[in-house]
Amino acid sequence: MMEKNIEMECCETTEVHEELLKIVNEKMPPEETLYNLAELYKVFGDSTRIRILFVLFEAEVCVCDLARALSMTQSAISHQLRILKQNKLVKNRREGKSIFYSLADDHVRTIIAQGLDHIEED
Repeated sequence: MMEKNIEMECCETTEVHEELLKIVNEKMPPEETLYNLAELYKVFGDSTRIRILFVLFEAEVCVCDLARALSMTQSAISHQLRILKQNKLVKNRREGKSIFYSLADDHVRTIIAQGLDHIEED
């Protein structure tokens, strides 16, 4: 990723816009909600978990398939899947002796797609 040197600009005077702040304060979610949102985005901060989500973006697969697709051990995959499941990003189902994983819902698909769109724009 290419870093751009961006100069930060600040106001030349101090003027508080009370009407705007009132609107912002009324719309601001509770601190606990903001904390939970930040924690959710931390889960996306690991490239292995992102790789797993991209596989699941395309198909429902078992741990064996994920391990093979990503050239990782089943143990390493299982560890990451546990984190993804705890954060309600993936779900699983048992079929015989296999456990198949998929994205938890369309919200996860949207988050991934929009993140990708954002980093690919000029």
